[in-house]
Amino acid sequence: MLKNILAITGKSGLFRLVSRGNNMLIIESLEDGKRMPTYARDKIVSLADISMFTEGEDIPLHEVLTRLSEHQSGAEVDMEVKKVSNDELREFFALIVPDFDRDRVYPSDIRKLILWYNQLIKAGITDFSVEEEAEAEAPQVAQEEKKTEKKTAAKTQVKTQKSSAVKVKTGVGAKKG
Repeated sequence: MLKNILAITGKSGLFRLVSRGNNMLIIESLEDGKRMPTYARDKIVSLADISMFTEGEDIPLHEVLTRLSEHQSGAEVDMEVKKVSNDELREFFALIVPDFDRDRVYPSDIRKLILWYNQLIKAGITDFSVEEEAEAEAPQVAQEEKKTEKKTAAKTQVKTQKSSAVKVKTGVGAKKG
């Protein structure tokens, strides 16, 4: 589910991927449902590609969101994130991910996580899994790879035909004088 949810640098909130075009994506705001294009110059990150630092191995964001959902029993976090102190944020986050790296996970990261979580819950997104989409996309990816292979093979064949049609002159040497 999180693979199609995007965060875009310079735009507040989260967005759902609606469609792909030439050099652009059509996105829809989870907050108000407005659709707009985004271009290649925008820094776009899928939530499925984000992870949080811990003392051991990093934890994918979908797992952190699932833990947060279990901690909140599926409800929104009823904390005024902008007014809460940094220490209170860290204490709250320690309940969700006890071994998070306190040096590399900043309070702003925790604030953003809580805001994103609340926005996802408001939008009706409660399934934070990534695996299901990977299985569903596997056949589509395989079909796209086959199309790409066919196109590459066709281009190679055309180039081979053109190169065999060109006669190359060899044996031209310089006269010694």
